[in-house]
Amino acid sequence: MTQSERGPLAGVRVLDFTQFLSGPYATQILGDLGAEVIKIEPPEGDLSRTVAPNFVRDDSVYFHTINRNKRSLVLNLKRPGALDVIRRLIAESDIVMENFRPGVLDRLGLSRREEMERDPSLIWCSISGFGQDGPARDLPAYDMVVQAASGTMSLTGEEGGRPLRTGVPVGDLAAGLNAAIGVLAALEHRRSTGRGDYIDVSMLDCLVSMLNYQASYYLHSGVPPRPQGTGHDSVPTYRAFTCGDGQVMVTTANTERMWAEMARVLGHEELITDSRFVTNADRLRNKEALWAIIEPAFLSHSAAEWVQRFNAASIPAALVKSVPEALADPQVVHRQMVVTLEDGKGSRVSVPGNPIKFEKSARKEHAFPPRLGEDGKDVLVAAGLDDTDIDQLVADGALVPGWSA
Repeated sequence: MTQSERGPLAGVRVLDFTQFLSGPYATQILGDLGAEVIKIEPPEGDLSRTVAPNFVRDDSVYFHTINRNKRSLVLNLKRPGALDVIRRLIAESDIVMENFRPGVLDRLGLSRREEMERDPSLIWCSISGFGQDGPARDLPAYDMVVQAASGTMSLTGEEGGRPLRTGVPVGDLAAGLNAAIGVLAALEHRRSTGRGDYIDVSMLDCLVSMLNYQASYYLHSGVPPRPQGTGHDSVPTYRAFTCGDGQVMVTTANTERMWAEMARVLGHEELITDSRFVTNADRLRNKEALWAIIEPAFLSHSAAEWVQRFNAASIPAALVKSVPEALADPQVVHRQMVVTLEDGKGSRVSVPGNPIKFEKSARKEHAFPPRLGEDGKDVLVAAGLDDTDIDQLVADGALVPGWSA
C-alpha cells in the first residue's frame, strides 16, 4: 500500500501498553488512521482477551472490537532484559500510551520523565480513572465507578427511579476519544516546535466535562439536575412518544418552525396560536397540559408512519431501534459502520467501523486483531535484535514467543 492508502497517520509509531477498553479504543483510533501500533502485553495477555461469552480464534469478541490494526509483543516487565527492549522500542516510537494506575511503571523501573528527557520529542499519554494527581489518584476505577462518581448515573433513567449506568461505557469511550484528540494535538505541536508533551487523561474529568449544560445549569441556578428519562429540561417537545402500534419514537422539535410543523402534522394546528404554547418558554411552563393534548394524537398511527410524516415536514424524528435493527439500517450499512475482519485462515469477526471518513487518505485495509505475541519476533528484529538476543530473552522469561503458536 502507498502511504496515503495506509491512512493519514502513516509513518507514526505508537507503543501501546493499554489494556481493556479506554486505552485500546484510543490506540485503535490511531491505528485506523494509519499509525503503526505495537501492543505490549503481559504474559497473560490483555485481560479483554478472556471476556465471555463470545470468542473468535480463542480470543474474546470484546478484544476483537478494539484491537484491529495492531501488532502484539509479549514482554514480562519484571524479568531481566525486558525493560531494555522497551527502552529500545520507545526510542523508535513517536507516542507511548498507557493506562496503568499512577506510579505502576515507575515501580517497574520505567520512568516516563527519564524517557522524555532522553527524547524531548516523545509524546506520552496516560489514561487513568482519576488522573495522575489529586486525592483520588490511587483509587481503582472502571467505567461504572466513574459514571457514579461523575454524576452521570444520577442523570440517567426515569425520574423517581434508581440511578442507571448508560447502555454504552461512556466513561471508557470518552477517555479514549479525548486521549486520541490529545495525542493528535501533541503531534501537531511537535511538528511546529520539535517538542513532545505529556498528556494526562482522567476518565472522571472526561465525564465531568460531558455533564455539559447540566453542570452549567446547576452552577448558575443552584438547582441540582434530575433524571430526564427520554425528555429534556429545556424543550418539552424534545422527547419520546408511544404510538398506536405500541412502538416508541422520538422527536427533537426544538425550534419554533419545528414546533409549528409538529402541531400541524399531529392535526392540532390550533395549538400554534394557543397562548399557553406560543413560545418554547410558554410550552415549557405548561408542558403537562401540552403533553395531555398531543400524547393521544400519537396513538392514531404507528411509530413508523409518524416518523415518516415528521421527516417529510423536516422535523427530526426516529424510531427507537434495537441494536440489531440499528446495525442493519441502510444508512449504517451504506456508511460501512459494520466491518468484517478476516485473518486469511478462515477466522472472521464483524465489528463496528471507523466513523471518521476521509475522501483521500482513508486506510484501505484493516488488519485482523493479533494473536497474543504473534508479531514479537518481527518487531524485535526490526528494532535491531538478532536471533541470539531473542533466544536469550525467551530463556530469561522476559519474552513470550507467541509467533510460534
